[in-house]
Amino acid sequence: MSDRIVEIKEIGMTYEGGCEALRGLSLDIPRSQLTSLIGPSGCGKTTLLKIMAGLIRPTKGEILVDGKRVEGPGPKRALVFQDFALLPWATTLRNVAFGLELRKVPRRERERIARAYIDQVGLSGFEKSYPHELSGGMQQRVGLARALAVDAAILLMDEPFASVDEQTRRQFQDDLISLLQGERKTVVFVTHSIEEAVYVSDRIVLLSPRPGNVMQILDTDLARDQGAEAIRRSKAYLDYVDQLWNVLKNYLQ
Repeated sequence: MSDRIVEIKEIGMTYEGGCEALRGLSLDIPRSQLTSLIGPSGCGKTTLLKIMAGLIRPTKGEILVDGKRVEGPGPKRALVFQDFALLPWATTLRNVAFGLELRKVPRRERERIARAYIDQVGLSGFEKSYPHELSGGMQQRVGLARALAVDAAILLMDEPFASVDEQTRRQFQDDLISLLQGERKTVVFVTHSIEEAVYVSDRIVLLSPRPGNVMQILDTDLARDQGAEAIRRSKAYLDYVDQLWNVLKNYLQ
């Protein structure tokens, strides 16, 4: 089995009207690691994620998942949206089980799986609650539990913590790291925050201004056993942040 689960080959994307979002982008995504995509607004981060998800087709190039070309959405990939994308008429349990329902998993089995992930993201007791009864942070936990429940090998996360307050965001970052230690998923994580990317990632891909291409790849090596605040104060963490910012700001001048 190859160490790379996703191969992105010479991807180009030009939208109707002539806006070129991506040009000739090639990148390998390592298996069982969290890879963050960062870069200036409009550099094509979300576009690339949607192409990986099979939601849109690129103008040029191709993406392979375990050697097979992406032609559309597939069971190996699950997308976690920034805006939660929950069904407003469905309970937490139904929302988390929805992907399994689409895959025709029997009701008893899908509810068993959904309850396990609801517990894992800290929402036990809210199985019968509707989205409007939950805080933004709780809604995002539902979205994460739904993505985990389908047992996809690859999680594609589009700024999943952008709409919550800073305290909740930091808690989510820690929860995500903890969850992934047990799940060993491959994650592609889009964020605008250099600090967030450094904190959660095994690898960071810095994209250039539009049309987006790979500007720099940084493999991080943080001692995760020292605690969240110690990590954020560590020299390694601060050096990674400075290194990325110094590269990025040169392109923004």
